[in-house]
Amino acid sequence: MTHAAQADKIRAGNGFVAALDQSGGSTPKALAQYGVPESAYSNDAEMFDLIHAMRARIAQAPDFNGDKVIGAILFEMTMDRAIGGKPSARYLWDERGVVPFLKVDKGLEDEADGVRLMKPMPGLDALCARAVEAGIFGTKMRSVIDAASASGIEAVVAQQFEVGRQILGHGLTPIIEPEVTISIADKAEAEALLLDALSRHLDALPEGTEVMLKLTLPEKANHYRALTEHPAVMRVVALSGGYSRDEANRRLAQNTGIVASFSRALTEGLSADQSDAEFNRTIGATIDSIHAASVAG
Repeated sequence: MTHAAQADKIRAGNGFVAALDQSGGSTPKALAQYGVPESAYSNDAEMFDLIHAMRARIAQAPDFNGDKVIGAILFEMTMDRAIGGKPSARYLWDERGVVPFLKVDKGLEDEADGVRLMKPMPGLDALCARAVEAGIFGTKMRSVIDAASASGIEAVVAQQFEVGRQILGHGLTPIIEPEVTISIADKAEAEALLLDALSRHLDALPEGTEVMLKLTLPEKANHYRALTEHPAVMRVVALSGGYSRDEANRRLAQNTGIVASFSRALTEGLSADQSDAEFNRTIGATIDSIHAASVAG
């Protein structure tokens, strides 16, 4: 019953998916943006305590609820911790009406053929089993495309769908994220190749199978419109990819059927030094702006 309700919320919910899944490599940058310098912690344990406190503060803000935030992507350590006295995933769904997802990739290989594939995930089955037990609905995994290389992009998409099928086997919905780097000169060409590869792999999925897609906001508005209407796609969400929140929102509003899944753009303007009232006002305004851009199409 819960899984069906969560699937319905993701398919048709009037909101966006928050990305609260900064991992070890990106955590120092996220904390610095939040006003916490590296001098404030002396080891990884202290660093992860601080980033969890930031995530918990966001999740407990009054406006962070299922009215405008339909889902949230968690880091593994966040899943294993508590928010508001409850296991994180249970808190999000039970108290906020927000569908919980889990980041499962272990980072990226070095660049080859214009792309960065995902590192091997030998413990994926065990992690998926833990995620199901914790009340997680779906997963997210990220690859990166740095050039309009047809063979490289095909390798990224093929790997994403291969791992996605493994995740589907656990009853979880995978978010497939082949991120196109926003600064590359041939971004539009890479996006054309990506659309073709994604369409072919989606068409090859068994009937009744659903995945989600997390994509860089394209150079051409509505470039991915056909994917939003594909029967194998539960929802298409967009990453901010280094764009400012204003620019990400502007681009997002031009793409019908796609909603946000922002990370850095979501936490922009938040500070550890803010009072609770100021923090809640800031995240509330941010949620309003991202929600407005998500439903504009």
